[in-house]
Amino acid sequence: MSLNEVLQHRHGRHRRLTVPQFTVVTGLLVILLGTLLLATPLCSTSSVGLWEALFTATSAITVTGLTIIDIGKDLTGFGQIVLAAMILAGGLGLMAITTFLQGFVVRGTGLRQRIDRGRTLDEFGVGGVGSTFRGIALTAALVILIGAAVLYGYGFTDIADPAERLWAALFHSISAYNNAGFGLWSDSLERYRSHGVVNAVVMLLIVMGGLGWRVTSDLTGRLMRGGRGRLSLHTRLVLRTTLLLIAIGTVGLALTESLNKGEIFLTLSWSERWMTALFQSVTARTAGFNTMPFSIDSITESGILLMVTLMFIGASPGGTGGGIKTTTVAALMAATRSTLRGRDAVVIRNREISDKVVLRAVGITMASLLFVLVMTLLISFASNFDGRDDFTFLAMLFTCISAFATVGLDVGVTAQLGHFSQGVLLVGMFVGRLGILLLLSAIWEALTREQIHMHRQNRIGYPREDLYV
Repeated sequence: MSLNEVLQHRHGRHRRLTVPQFTVVTGLLVILLGTLLLATPLCSTSSVGLWEALFTATSAITVTGLTIIDIGKDLTGFGQIVLAAMILAGGLGLMAITTFLQGFVVRGTGLRQRIDRGRTLDEFGVGGVGSTFRGIALTAALVILIGAAVLYGYGFTDIADPAERLWAALFHSISAYNNAGFGLWSDSLERYRSHGVVNAVVMLLIVMGGLGWRVTSDLTGRLMRGGRGRLSLHTRLVLRTTLLLIAIGTVGLALTESLNKGEIFLTLSWSERWMTALFQSVTARTAGFNTMPFSIDSITESGILLMVTLMFIGASPGGTGGGIKTTTVAALMAATRSTLRGRDAVVIRNREISDKVVLRAVGITMASLLFVLVMTLLISFASNFDGRDDFTFLAMLFTCISAFATVGLDVGVTAQLGHFSQGVLLVGMFVGRLGILLLLSAIWEALTREQIHMHRQNRIGYPREDLYV
Protein backbone atom coordinates (compact mmCIF):
# COMPACT_ATOMS: atom_id res chain seq x y z
CA MET A 1 0.00 0.00 0.00
CA SER A 2 1.45 3.36 -1.06
CA LEU A 3 1.83 6.34 1.25
CA ASN A 4 -0.98 8.16 -0.56
CA GLU A 5 -3.33 5.21 -0.03
CA VAL A 6 -2.41 5.06 3.67
CA LEU A 7 -3.16 8.76 4.10
CA GLN A 8 -6.45 8.40 2.25
CA HIS A 9 -7.36 5.42 4.42
CA ARG A 10 -6.61 7.38 7.60
CA HIS A 11 -8.49 10.38 6.27
CA GLY A 12 -11.47 8.11 5.62
CA ARG A 13 -11.34 6.85 9.18
CA HIS A 14 -11.41 10.44 10.45
CA ARG A 15 -14.39 11.18 8.26
CA ARG A 16 -16.25 8.19 9.68
CA LEU A 17 -16.00 9.52 13.24
CA THR A 18 -19.35 10.71 14.50
CA VAL A 19 -19.62 13.80 16.69
CA PRO A 20 -19.98 11.81 19.96
CA GLN A 21 -16.98 9.62 19.06
CA PHE A 22 -14.89 12.63 18.08
CA THR A 23 -15.80 14.34 21.35
CA VAL A 24 -14.69 11.35 23.41
CA VAL A 25 -11.41 10.96 21.51
CA THR A 26 -10.58 14.67 21.77
CA GLY A 27 -11.39 14.72 25.48
CA LEU A 28 -9.05 11.80 26.11
CA LEU A 29 -6.26 13.43 24.09
CA VAL A 30 -6.57 16.72 26.01
CA ILE A 31 -6.46 14.85 29.33
CA LEU A 32 -3.39 12.93 28.17
CA LEU A 33 -1.63 16.16 27.17
CA GLY A 34 -2.51 17.77 30.51
CA THR A 35 -1.23 14.73 32.39
CA LEU A 36 2.14 14.80 30.67
CA LEU A 37 2.50 18.53 31.35
CA LEU A 38 1.56 18.35 35.04
CA ALA A 39 3.93 15.42 35.62
CA THR A 40 6.98 17.41 34.52
CA PRO A 41 9.24 19.16 37.09
CA LEU A 42 8.32 22.44 35.42
CA CYS A 43 4.76 22.12 36.70
CA SER A 44 4.94 20.09 39.90
CA THR A 45 7.11 18.91 42.76
CA SER A 46 8.48 15.41 43.18
CA SER A 47 5.41 14.38 45.18
CA VAL A 48 3.28 14.51 42.02
CA GLY A 49 3.69 11.34 40.01
CA LEU A 50 2.04 10.25 36.78
CA TRP A 51 -1.06 8.96 38.57
CA GLU A 52 -1.54 12.16 40.57
CA ALA A 53 -1.07 14.19 37.38
CA LEU A 54 -3.64 12.04 35.54
CA PHE A 55 -6.21 12.43 38.31
CA THR A 56 -5.65 16.20 38.55
CA ALA A 57 -5.76 16.71 34.76
CA THR A 58 -8.98 14.71 34.45
CA SER A 59 -10.53 16.64 37.32
CA ALA A 60 -9.51 19.95 35.69
CA ILE A 61 -10.70 19.14 32.16
CA THR A 62 -14.00 17.84 33.53
CA VAL A 63 -14.17 20.92 35.85
CA THR A 64 -14.78 18.70 38.85
CA GLY A 65 -12.35 19.87 41.52
CA LEU A 66 -11.66 16.55 43.23
CA THR A 67 -7.94 16.31 43.94
CA ILE A 68 -5.45 14.06 45.67
CA ILE A 69 -2.72 16.73 45.81
CA ASP A 70 -2.41 20.17 47.37
CA ILE A 71 -2.74 22.60 44.45
CA GLY A 72 -1.03 25.49 46.24
CA LYS A 73 1.95 23.45 47.46
CA ASP A 74 2.43 20.59 44.98
CA LEU A 75 2.10 22.63 41.79
CA THR A 76 4.54 25.34 40.74
CA GLY A 77 3.39 28.73 39.51
CA PHE A 78 3.57 27.50 35.92
CA GLY A 79 1.73 24.32 36.90
CA GLN A 80 -1.08 26.41 38.36
CA ILE A 81 -1.28 28.36 35.09
CA VAL A 82 -1.50 25.08 33.15
CA LEU A 83 -4.22 23.90 35.53
CA ALA A 84 -6.18 27.14 35.02
CA ALA A 85 -5.87 26.71 31.23
CA MET A 86 -7.29 23.19 31.48
CA ILE A 87 -10.15 24.43 33.64
CA LEU A 88 -10.96 27.03 30.99
CA ALA A 89 -10.84 24.43 28.24
CA GLY A 90 -13.22 22.13 30.07
CA GLY A 91 -15.44 24.84 31.49
CA LEU A 92 -16.05 26.73 28.26
CA GLY A 93 -17.50 23.49 27.02
CA LEU A 94 -15.46 20.49 25.98
CA MET A 95 -18.14 19.70 23.44
CA ALA A 96 -18.13 23.28 22.11
CA ILE A 97 -14.36 23.23 21.61
CA THR A 98 -14.51 19.78 20.04
CA THR A 99 -17.21 20.86 17.62
CA PHE A 100 -15.16 23.92 16.69
CA LEU A 101 -12.06 21.79 16.06
CA GLN A 102 -14.00 19.21 14.07
CA GLY A 103 -14.29 21.67 11.20
CA PHE A 104 -10.54 21.25 10.62
CA VAL A 105 -10.78 17.46 10.52
CA VAL A 106 -14.06 16.74 8.78
CA ARG A 107 -14.25 18.91 5.69
CA GLY A 108 -17.17 19.41 3.41
CA THR A 109 -19.85 18.75 5.98
CA GLY A 110 -23.36 19.29 4.76
CA LEU A 111 -26.57 20.45 6.35
CA ARG A 112 -27.17 17.17 8.21
CA GLN A 113 -23.74 17.23 9.85
CA ARG A 114 -24.10 20.93 10.76
CA ILE A 115 -27.35 20.17 12.53
CA ASP A 116 -25.67 17.27 14.37
CA ARG A 117 -22.79 19.51 15.41
CA GLY A 118 -25.21 22.16 16.57
CA ARG A 119 -26.98 19.66 18.80
CA THR A 120 -23.70 18.68 20.38
CA LEU A 121 -23.18 22.33 21.28
CA ASP A 122 -26.69 22.46 22.74
CA GLU A 123 -27.72 24.92 20.04
CA PHE A 124 -30.88 24.62 17.95
CA GLY A 125 -30.78 25.31 14.24
CA VAL A 126 -27.87 25.39 11.82
CA GLY A 127 -26.06 28.57 12.87
CA GLY A 128 -22.31 28.82 12.72
CA VAL A 129 -20.44 27.08 15.48
CA GLY A 130 -17.53 29.52 15.27
CA SER A 131 -19.65 32.57 16.10
CA THR A 132 -21.30 30.76 18.99
CA PHE A 133 -17.94 29.72 20.42
CA ARG A 134 -16.65 33.28 20.12
CA GLY A 135 -19.69 34.52 22.00
CA ILE A 136 -19.15 31.97 24.77
CA ALA A 137 -15.45 32.86 25.05
CA LEU A 138 -15.99 36.63 25.08
CA THR A 139 -18.75 36.44 27.68
CA ALA A 140 -16.66 34.16 29.88
CA ALA A 141 -13.60 36.42 29.59
CA LEU A 142 -15.61 39.51 30.53
CA VAL A 143 -17.30 37.91 33.54
CA ILE A 144 -14.07 36.30 34.79
CA LEU A 145 -12.10 39.54 34.55
CA ILE A 146 -14.79 41.53 36.37
CA GLY A 147 -14.93 38.87 39.10
CA ALA A 148 -11.15 38.86 39.43
CA ALA A 149 -11.05 42.66 39.67
CA VAL A 150 -13.61 42.71 42.48
CA LEU A 151 -11.85 39.90 44.35
CA TYR A 152 -8.53 41.72 43.99
CA GLY A 153 -9.82 45.10 45.13
CA TYR A 154 -12.35 44.12 47.79
CA GLY A 155 -12.03 40.39 48.46
CA PHE A 156 -8.56 38.98 49.05
CA THR A 157 -7.32 42.16 50.75
CA ASP A 158 -5.56 40.12 53.45
CA ILE A 159 -2.94 39.04 50.89
CA ALA A 160 -0.18 41.63 51.10
CA ASP A 161 1.79 40.74 47.95
CA PRO A 162 0.01 42.40 44.95
CA ALA A 163 1.17 39.74 42.48
CA GLU A 164 0.06 36.90 44.74
CA ARG A 165 -3.29 38.59 45.35
CA LEU A 166 -3.81 39.17 41.62
CA TRP A 167 -3.13 35.52 40.79
CA ALA A 168 -5.37 34.32 43.64
CA ALA A 169 -8.20 36.57 42.40
CA LEU A 170 -7.81 35.48 38.76
CA PHE A 171 -7.44 31.76 39.54
CA HIS A 172 -10.46 31.62 41.85
CA SER A 173 -12.53 33.67 39.40
CA ILE A 174 -11.69 31.19 36.63
CA SER A 175 -12.41 28.25 38.90
CA ALA A 176 -15.71 29.69 40.15
CA TYR A 177 -17.13 30.68 36.75
CA ASN A 178 -16.23 27.29 35.33
CA ASN A 179 -17.77 25.53 38.34
CA ALA A 180 -14.46 23.76 38.94
CA GLY A 181 -13.98 24.22 42.69
CA PHE A 182 -10.18 24.22 42.60
CA GLY A 183 -8.59 26.49 45.18
CA LEU A 184 -5.04 27.54 45.94
CA TRP A 185 -5.48 26.82 49.64
CA SER A 186 -5.96 23.44 51.28
CA ASP A 187 -8.96 24.70 53.25
CA SER A 188 -10.67 26.03 50.10
CA LEU A 189 -12.45 29.29 51.12
CA GLU A 190 -12.98 28.55 54.82
CA ARG A 191 -10.93 31.58 55.84
CA TYR A 192 -13.44 33.81 54.02
CA ARG A 193 -16.56 32.27 55.56
CA SER A 194 -17.72 35.64 56.95
CA HIS A 195 -16.40 37.78 54.10
CA GLY A 196 -19.46 39.13 52.30
CA VAL A 197 -17.65 40.24 49.12
CA VAL A 198 -15.83 36.94 48.57
CA ASN A 199 -19.01 34.95 49.21
CA ALA A 200 -21.12 37.13 46.91
CA VAL A 201 -18.64 37.25 44.02
CA VAL A 202 -17.91 33.50 44.07
CA MET A 203 -21.62 32.64 44.26
CA LEU A 204 -22.50 34.98 41.39
CA LEU A 205 -19.72 33.53 39.23
CA ILE A 206 -20.89 29.99 39.96
CA VAL A 207 -24.51 30.76 39.12
CA MET A 208 -23.66 32.69 35.95
CA GLY A 209 -21.41 29.91 34.72
CA GLY A 210 -24.01 27.27 35.47
CA LEU A 211 -26.94 28.98 33.74
CA GLY A 212 -25.72 28.10 30.25
CA TRP A 213 -24.98 30.07 27.11
CA ARG A 214 -28.55 30.05 25.82
CA VAL A 215 -29.86 31.67 29.01
CA THR A 216 -27.04 34.21 29.13
CA SER A 217 -27.60 35.15 25.49
CA ASP A 218 -31.35 35.47 26.03
CA LEU A 219 -30.91 37.71 29.08
CA THR A 220 -28.29 39.84 27.33
CA GLY A 221 -30.52 40.27 24.30
CA ARG A 222 -33.44 41.42 26.42
CA LEU A 223 -31.17 43.83 28.32
CA MET A 224 -29.97 45.34 25.04
CA ARG A 225 -33.61 45.79 24.00
CA GLY A 226 -34.23 47.86 27.10
CA GLY A 227 -36.09 45.13 28.97
CA ARG A 228 -38.56 44.59 26.12
CA GLY A 229 -39.34 41.22 24.64
CA ARG A 230 -40.30 37.87 26.09
CA LEU A 231 -37.79 35.43 27.52
CA SER A 232 -37.87 31.93 26.10
CA LEU A 233 -39.49 29.09 28.00
CA HIS A 234 -36.08 27.51 28.48
CA THR A 235 -34.67 30.68 30.09
CA ARG A 236 -37.66 31.17 32.37
CA LEU A 237 -37.61 27.52 33.41
CA VAL A 238 -33.86 27.54 34.13
CA LEU A 239 -34.05 30.74 36.20
CA ARG A 240 -37.08 29.55 38.15
CA THR A 241 -35.63 26.10 38.87
CA THR A 242 -32.23 27.53 39.80
CA LEU A 243 -33.68 30.00 42.31
CA LEU A 244 -35.97 27.33 43.75
CA LEU A 245 -33.11 24.87 44.26
CA ILE A 246 -30.92 27.52 45.88
CA ALA A 247 -33.72 28.47 48.27
CA ILE A 248 -34.53 24.84 49.16
CA GLY A 249 -30.85 24.06 49.70
CA THR A 250 -30.26 27.13 51.87
CA VAL A 251 -33.26 26.62 54.14
CA GLY A 252 -32.72 22.87 54.23
CA LEU A 253 -29.05 23.04 55.21
CA ALA A 254 -29.65 25.77 57.79
CA LEU A 255 -32.43 23.79 59.43
CA THR A 256 -30.91 20.30 59.25
CA GLU A 257 -27.52 21.37 60.57
CA SER A 258 -29.02 23.60 63.29
CA LEU A 259 -31.81 21.30 64.49
CA ASN A 260 -29.65 18.18 64.29
CA LYS A 261 -26.83 20.07 66.01
CA GLY A 262 -24.25 19.76 63.29
CA GLU A 263 -20.71 20.09 64.58
CA ILE A 264 -19.83 23.17 62.51
CA PHE A 265 -23.06 25.14 62.71
CA LEU A 266 -23.10 25.08 66.50
CA THR A 267 -19.99 27.30 66.52
CA LEU A 268 -21.47 29.90 64.14
CA SER A 269 -23.77 32.84 64.73
CA TRP A 270 -27.15 32.80 62.98
CA SER A 271 -25.97 35.26 60.33
CA GLU A 272 -22.94 33.06 59.61
CA ARG A 273 -25.16 29.98 59.51
CA TRP A 274 -27.41 31.47 56.83
CA MET A 275 -24.46 32.75 54.78
CA THR A 276 -22.71 29.38 55.01
CA ALA A 277 -25.91 27.52 54.13
CA LEU A 278 -26.50 29.81 51.13
CA PHE A 279 -22.93 29.40 49.90
CA GLN A 280 -22.98 25.62 50.24
CA SER A 281 -26.38 25.43 48.55
CA VAL A 282 -24.97 27.27 45.54
CA THR A 283 -21.65 25.46 45.44
CA ALA A 284 -23.22 22.01 45.90
CA ARG A 285 -24.70 22.29 42.43
CA THR A 286 -21.37 21.36 40.75
CA ALA A 287 -19.00 24.11 41.95
CA GLY A 288 -17.12 22.36 44.77
CA PHE A 289 -15.91 25.26 46.93
CA ASN A 290 -16.56 25.15 50.65
CA THR A 291 -16.51 27.67 53.49
CA MET A 292 -16.91 25.03 56.20
CA PRO A 293 -14.82 21.94 57.01
CA PHE A 294 -16.10 18.97 55.05
CA SER A 295 -16.00 15.52 56.59
CA ILE A 296 -18.40 12.72 57.32
CA ASP A 297 -18.29 13.69 61.00
CA SER A 298 -18.76 17.45 60.65
CA ILE A 299 -21.99 17.27 58.60
CA THR A 300 -25.17 15.46 59.64
CA GLU A 301 -26.50 12.61 57.53
CA SER A 302 -29.60 14.60 56.62
CA GLY A 303 -27.39 17.47 55.44
CA ILE A 304 -25.28 15.11 53.34
CA LEU A 305 -28.41 13.57 51.80
CA LEU A 306 -29.72 17.01 50.89
CA MET A 307 -26.41 17.95 49.28
CA VAL A 308 -26.34 14.65 47.38
CA THR A 309 -29.70 15.59 45.86
CA LEU A 310 -28.50 19.06 44.90
CA MET A 311 -25.28 17.65 43.40
CA PHE A 312 -27.13 15.05 41.35
CA ILE A 313 -29.41 17.70 39.83
CA GLY A 314 -26.52 20.04 39.08
CA ALA A 315 -26.47 23.06 36.76
CA SER A 316 -28.29 23.84 33.51
CA PRO A 317 -27.76 22.68 29.90
CA GLY A 318 -24.93 24.40 28.07
CA GLY A 319 -23.40 25.64 31.34
CA THR A 320 -20.07 24.91 32.94
CA GLY A 321 -21.55 22.56 35.55
CA GLY A 322 -22.56 18.93 35.53
CA GLY A 323 -25.38 16.83 36.93
CA ILE A 324 -28.53 15.69 35.16
CA LYS A 325 -29.46 19.41 34.70
CA THR A 326 -32.24 21.59 36.05
CA THR A 327 -34.40 21.28 32.92
CA THR A 328 -34.31 17.49 33.19
CA VAL A 329 -35.78 17.64 36.68
CA ALA A 330 -38.31 20.25 35.57
CA ALA A 331 -39.45 18.03 32.69
CA LEU A 332 -39.82 15.02 34.99
CA MET A 333 -41.78 17.05 37.54
CA ALA A 334 -44.04 18.38 34.80
CA ALA A 335 -44.60 14.85 33.50
CA THR A 336 -45.50 13.70 37.01
CA ARG A 337 -47.94 16.58 37.40
CA SER A 338 -49.57 15.81 34.06
CA THR A 339 -49.92 12.15 35.07
CA LEU A 340 -51.59 13.08 38.35
CA ARG A 341 -53.99 15.40 36.51
CA GLY A 342 -54.82 12.74 33.94
CA ARG A 343 -53.39 14.67 30.99
CA ASP A 344 -52.02 12.96 27.89
CA ALA A 345 -49.52 15.75 27.20
CA VAL A 346 -46.80 17.33 29.32
CA VAL A 347 -47.45 21.06 29.69
CA ILE A 348 -45.15 23.69 31.22
CA ARG A 349 -46.40 27.27 31.47
CA ASN A 350 -49.05 26.74 28.80
CA ARG A 351 -46.54 25.15 26.42
CA GLU A 352 -46.70 21.50 25.40
CA ILE A 353 -43.38 19.67 25.76
CA SER A 354 -42.35 17.17 23.11
CA ASP A 355 -42.42 13.48 24.02
CA LYS A 356 -38.81 13.26 22.86
CA VAL A 357 -37.77 15.76 25.53
CA VAL A 358 -39.55 13.80 28.26
CA LEU A 359 -38.06 10.51 27.05
CA ARG A 360 -34.60 12.08 26.99
CA ALA A 361 -35.10 13.35 30.55
CA VAL A 362 -36.12 9.88 31.69
CA GLY A 363 -33.18 8.31 29.87
CA ILE A 364 -30.65 10.74 31.36
CA THR A 365 -31.99 10.26 34.89
CA MET A 366 -32.15 6.46 34.78
CA ALA A 367 -28.78 6.05 33.08
CA SER A 368 -27.16 8.44 35.56
CA LEU A 369 -28.69 6.69 38.57
CA LEU A 370 -27.54 3.29 37.36
CA PHE A 371 -24.06 4.59 36.58
CA VAL A 372 -23.64 6.17 40.03
CA LEU A 373 -24.89 3.01 41.74
CA VAL A 374 -22.40 0.90 39.79
CA MET A 375 -19.62 3.33 40.74
CA THR A 376 -20.57 3.09 44.42
CA LEU A 377 -20.78 -0.70 44.23
CA LEU A 378 -17.30 -0.98 42.70
CA ILE A 379 -15.72 1.39 45.23
CA SER A 380 -17.47 -0.40 48.10
CA PHE A 381 -16.19 -3.76 46.86
CA ALA A 382 -12.65 -2.43 46.37
CA SER A 383 -12.62 -0.77 49.81
CA ASN A 384 -13.66 -4.00 51.51
CA PHE A 385 -11.03 -5.89 49.52
CA ASP A 386 -8.37 -3.38 50.64
CA GLY A 387 -9.48 -3.70 54.26
CA ARG A 388 -10.89 -0.15 54.40
CA ASP A 389 -14.14 -0.67 56.29
CA ASP A 390 -14.18 2.85 57.80
CA PHE A 391 -16.03 4.38 54.83
CA THR A 392 -19.78 4.51 55.25
CA PHE A 393 -22.08 3.87 52.30
CA LEU A 394 -23.32 7.46 52.42
CA ALA A 395 -19.74 8.77 52.24
CA MET A 396 -18.97 6.59 49.21
CA LEU A 397 -22.24 7.57 47.52
CA PHE A 398 -21.48 11.24 48.20
CA THR A 399 -18.02 10.90 46.64
CA CYS A 400 -19.32 9.06 43.55
CA ILE A 401 -22.05 11.62 42.88
CA SER A 402 -19.54 14.42 43.49
CA ALA A 403 -17.34 12.92 40.77
CA PHE A 404 -20.11 12.06 38.30
CA ALA A 405 -21.87 15.42 38.70
CA THR A 406 -18.46 17.17 38.46
CA VAL A 407 -18.96 18.87 41.83
CA GLY A 408 -15.66 18.32 43.59
CA LEU A 409 -16.86 18.34 47.20
CA ASP A 410 -15.06 15.73 49.28
CA VAL A 411 -15.78 14.34 52.74
CA GLY A 412 -12.23 13.06 53.15
CA VAL A 413 -12.59 9.89 51.10
CA THR A 414 -10.92 10.52 47.72
CA ALA A 415 -7.29 10.75 48.83
CA GLN A 416 -7.63 7.61 50.99
CA LEU A 417 -8.95 5.41 48.19
CA GLY A 418 -6.79 2.95 46.30
CA HIS A 419 -5.85 3.41 42.66
CA PHE A 420 -8.69 1.19 41.45
CA SER A 421 -11.32 3.22 43.30
CA GLN A 422 -9.74 6.49 42.19
CA GLY A 423 -9.82 5.09 38.65
CA VAL A 424 -13.57 4.57 39.04
CA LEU A 425 -13.88 8.24 40.01
CA LEU A 426 -11.78 9.18 36.96
CA VAL A 427 -14.20 7.40 34.65
CA GLY A 428 -17.14 8.92 36.51
CA MET A 429 -15.79 12.45 36.07
CA PHE A 430 -15.18 11.93 32.35
CA VAL A 431 -18.59 10.38 31.71
CA GLY A 432 -20.36 12.98 33.82
CA ARG A 433 -18.74 15.90 31.98
CA LEU A 434 -19.37 14.56 28.49
CA GLY A 435 -22.87 13.38 29.30
CA ILE A 436 -23.99 9.81 29.86
CA LEU A 437 -26.16 9.68 26.73
CA LEU A 438 -23.42 11.13 24.50
CA LEU A 439 -20.92 8.54 25.68
CA LEU A 440 -23.39 5.68 25.29
CA SER A 441 -24.22 6.99 21.83
CA ALA A 442 -20.52 7.01 20.88
CA ILE A 443 -20.08 3.41 22.07
CA TRP A 444 -23.30 2.22 20.47
CA GLU A 445 -22.51 3.83 17.12
CA ALA A 446 -19.04 2.29 17.17
CA LEU A 447 -20.47 -1.18 17.77
CA THR A 448 -23.58 -1.08 15.58
CA ARG A 449 -23.02 1.72 13.09
CA GLU A 450 -24.55 -0.07 10.09
CA GLN A 451 -27.63 -1.14 12.05
CA ILE A 452 -28.20 2.45 13.22
CA HIS A 453 -27.90 3.70 9.67
CA MET A 454 -30.49 1.15 8.50
CA HIS A 455 -32.92 2.11 11.24
CA ARG A 456 -32.53 5.80 10.42
CA GLN A 457 -33.29 5.11 6.78
CA ASN A 458 -36.14 2.64 7.17
CA ARG A 459 -38.06 4.48 9.92
CA ILE A 460 -39.61 1.22 11.10
CA GLY A 461 -42.88 1.53 13.00
CA TYR A 462 -44.31 -0.95 15.50
CA PRO A 463 -47.84 -1.74 16.75
CA ARG A 464 -48.82 -0.25 20.11
CA GLU A 465 -49.86 -2.16 23.18
CA ASP A 466 -50.69 -1.02 26.72
CA LEU A 467 -48.47 -1.82 29.70
CA TYR A 468 -49.69 -1.67 33.29
CA VAL A 469 -47.48 0.41 35.66
